Amino acid sequence: MAKKTRWGRLAKLTELSAKVSSSYLGQRVAGVFQKDEERENSLQETHLRNAERIVDTMGILKGAAMKVGQSLAVMADSMDIPDEVAGILSRLNDQAKAVPFLDIEEVLRKELGDLDSIFTYIDPEPLGTASLAQAHAAQLKDGSSVVIKILHDGVEMSVDTDLMALKSILFASRVLKRSKDEVDLIFDEIRARLMEELDYEHERQNLERFAEFFSSLPGVRSPKPVASLCTKRVLVMERLVGMRLEDFVEKGSAEAKQKAADALTTAFHEMVYVFRGLHADPHGGNFLFSLDGSLSLIDFGCVKYFEPEFLINYGLLGNHIIDHQREESLKMAKKMGMIVEESAELEDDFWSFVQIIAKPFRGGVYQASGDQLMAEIRESSNDILKHPGIRASRDIIFLHRSLTGTYSMLRKLGHRCDYEEIRRRYVQYAIDVDQGKEKDRGWNVR
Repeated sequence: MAKKTRWGRLAKLTELSAKVSSSYLGQRVAGVFQKDEERENSLQETHLRNAERIVDTMGILKGAAMKVGQSLAVMADSMDIPDEVAGILSRLNDQAKAVPFLDIEEVLRKELGDLDSIFTYIDPEPLGTASLAQAHAAQLKDGSSVVIKILHDGVEMSVDTDLMALKSILFASRVLKRSKDEVDLIFDEIRARLMEELDYEHERQNLERFAEFFSSLPGVRSPKPVASLCTKRVLVMERLVGMRLEDFVEKGSAEAKQKAADALTTAFHEMVYVFRGLHADPHGGNFLFSLDGSLSLIDFGCVKYFEPEFLINYGLLGNHIIDHQREESLKMAKKMGMIVEESAELEDDFWSFVQIIAKPFRGGVYQASGDQLMAEIRESSNDILKHPGIRASRDIIFLHRSLTGTYSMLRKLGHRCDYEEIRRRYVQYAIDVDQGKEKDRGWNVR
């Protein structure tokens, strides 16, 4: 069945590729007879029409194709995808058609054995069905409330086919204006994180690591796995309760929202500079909020781990930028592989861009809600993206994805904070750990 499904997916992606390629061929032929403005409008219409085709096909295929589409939407700026196309891609949400419970039970029996000896009950209605997995609430025989996460059948077989086909389609469409090497790097990083999301042994280890780490951080929790009930296709973990971000924003008091935003800010810096492991899928659905201002992080399939050297260099780059040290900033950006060409215009555009990013870190307490920061970054990014010599490293791709998602939540919570005081303190901690002045609490030394 998996082989048949795989060929069916390939056929749909091949059909999509043919439609996209032929539409651009037709547009280029017609463009020969069009005036400049008419040709540009025609190309834009072709971009939008093909984005709709891509989204429709990904939505039907679900699985890896849909997950890749979501990643592309999040990374639209770094890949120089037009705003209109990115807007269409962003319609891909992580809600798929539910797998019938009889099929779920069959998988669970195959993986765990006699379910009646393990569970008091399993709710047949899923808590949620995503592109890669489905989750159900359950209760163990000892009365513990748990969540069961079941990997969709055969989803891991389509990753490379889907990635190869979608990358070819995007290149054929000429939507991507970045170099092939840079796009290959981004797709390689997407693939690495996607393969980790399909590796439940890896996610079980993530759950254990983060649950232990957050146990010493007030106001922040993550679920502990039930290791004896975790397999390659099934994860069983404690069930944490709370509200989704939108409900919490509506129902939470101003004090609770400030407290939750403080905890979220601290958790981000703790993960990056102390633990060196980051929850890299930071949308509102993966965070649960309580009316007392505490929060829980769930779903640890997508985690990015960092080397100390990268984090120290990244932190020092931030220090130089915020301290208005242009030459030191450019030197560090080149050292980190962010600038790979010598160009005065490139350096001017890079420096102008990072001045916008630095705004929340200058001037003391910053009000996150109501600012135009993200709009300014998107507008200024056009000056950055015209330079092939400015690149995002593998580590920065998911770090900035997480940073952007976290800041989006902080804006919705109306957070007020001295972000620079927190950031610089954690950067100094990472430096002190490297110099042996502080205890190392990173994920790989626990």
